[in-house]
Amino acid sequence: MAHFTSESFQCSLLGMLIGRAEQLKNRILDKLLEPYELTAQQFKVLIIVALYGAETPADLCRSLCLDSGSMTRMLDRLEQKDLLTRARSESDRRQVRLVLTDAGKTLSNLLPQIGAEALNEMVGVLDKDELAMLEKLLTKVLVAAADPITLARIAAK
Repeated sequence: MAHFTSESFQCSLLGMLIGRAEQLKNRILDKLLEPYELTAQQFKVLIIVALYGAETPADLCRSLCLDSGSMTRMLDRLEQKDLLTRARSESDRRQVRLVLTDAGKTLSNLLPQIGAEALNEMVGVLDKDELAMLEKLLTKVLVAAADPITLARIAAK
């Protein structure tokens, strides 16, 4: 269903609001992650590996919409911090598998609490019904776009 025209697009705040909300979430996460010397982007990588079972850099690239060069640099930094390692697959030597280190597992156990704190700070102005509606609407948009993480979350419920 088409909701926008080139004229109405110029008057709509929707695209800007979605982008600004993501930036706000990242700023809050960056602040909360400072004691762990982690960034919001690194948080997302660790969460996707730890909670959503991403096993390869390609999985992460698809999930985070990053190019392979950016992902390589991100994984280099996480390896330098001793949070994950890259290992060749036993079954296919061309593939690289991502494995959380012990330090990465320990930190990953803290990330849901940090994420909850960030979301509470971000959407604390909403009441319970407003929050449920926001989640329902965003889920509907992402399911229609066949977003793999959203679909996996729904399947796991």
